[in-house]
Amino acid sequence: MLDPVLARIDADMPQAIQRLLALLRIPSISTDRVHAPDCEAAADWLVQDLTDMGFQAAKHPTEGRPMVVGKGGDGERHLLFYGHYDVQPVDPLHLWNRPPFLPEVEETSNGPVIRGRGASDDKGQLMTFVEACRAWIAVHHRLPARITLFFEGEEESGSPSLRPFMEANRDLLTADLALICDTDLFDRDTPAITTMLRGLLGEEVTITGPRMDLHSGMYGGAAINPIRVLTRILSSLHDGNGRVTVPGFYDGVPEITPGLRAQWDGLGFDEAGFLRDVGLSVPAGEAGRGVLESIWARPTCEFNGISGGYAGDGFKTVLPSKATAKVSFRLVGQQDPLRIRESFREMVRAMVPADCQVEFHGHGASPASVMSTADPAFEKARAALSEEWPRPAAFTGSGGSIPIAGYFKTILGMDSMLIGYAMDDDLIHSPNEKYDVRSFHKGIRSWARILAALA
Repeated sequence: MLDPVLARIDADMPQAIQRLLALLRIPSISTDRVHAPDCEAAADWLVQDLTDMGFQAAKHPTEGRPMVVGKGGDGERHLLFYGHYDVQPVDPLHLWNRPPFLPEVEETSNGPVIRGRGASDDKGQLMTFVEACRAWIAVHHRLPARITLFFEGEEESGSPSLRPFMEANRDLLTADLALICDTDLFDRDTPAITTMLRGLLGEEVTITGPRMDLHSGMYGGAAINPIRVLTRILSSLHDGNGRVTVPGFYDGVPEITPGLRAQWDGLGFDEAGFLRDVGLSVPAGEAGRGVLESIWARPTCEFNGISGGYAGDGFKTVLPSKATAKVSFRLVGQQDPLRIRESFREMVRAMVPADCQVEFHGHGASPASVMSTADPAFEKARAALSEEWPRPAAFTGSGGSIPIAGYFKTILGMDSMLIGYAMDDDLIHSPNEKYDVRSFHKGIRSWARILAALA
């Protein structure tokens, strides 16, 4: 049943590219109210395309940009596929080599690419799954499984309508397994299934001392300096081995399994090259942890900004009244962000001396997402991917956070399988965004294989 579907995909590639170019021409920038009609137009385009294929599709209004939901197929296995049709703003426009919403196929040294805003994030990725469904229907007049398609229009603007919509439409969206196409290949020839996403906790800390800035000659040595207090606190958050010292921080942090470690070791990751590309040479995380383990499977505490006193041109001898730091924690496993927040704040309060006050401002608190690969679907999908690409697929982690995967778990009670075909050089969110035609083509074929395997 699969071979004629793959042949159909190959034969239909010129038309598939034209359909993607048509969607890319719609400037569906969700952050800009001026483009609200364009987001409506993109949702309408998807509804019409899905309807023409035979899906029961509809546009669902929200307080912000609309959701698109399509349903088709039958069978015991029910799969939900998620993607987003909104895109990032295009500024600075003068850095684009061509108009961002007049996409074209360009030839490069690595082969042809589709150039335009949203080509990789996420319209190109979204359409890989749609085109796989199209080929199945064209060849067999049906889908291989029961499928729900769920397309969001606010992912690039914080998804304010996503949770309310999911909570209000559990019956419409709940399936056996969610599929998400918003991630990368491990490298050009190695596909990946992301099975762990780090959570994120953000804290802003402000230390206040004197009620005004003070002359350092008149008050230095006699008056408390909030910058000195703040830097002492920040320096205490890591020990000499790079471990975070917040009490209870490592509660719920698992060690990776020997099998997973073997997979990661087999990827041939170039740690030295990874650091060299950004002008570094020595890993700076926990002692004894490799780079992949550090960014995929270990929690962190990082400082994202410090302010206080005078930072302009020249020199000003001042003791500041206030000093502020932004601190972020990436979380793994079963770490509880709210418990860590309170423990961190208690630790800081205990280090604030007399004549100083501390204020905290939280910036989000989301737990990690860990997918259970005990579900046979994960190994079936890994085998299917391995059939399509030059190198075997691997279960990987991600240093970043994709909130939708957590929402699927906490709101709908289902795991997510994150499979994407983007490349590190796709310039997502940047001028001249692109998506390799090879990624688009093999991505469609990959989803066709995965659907066959899961069904």
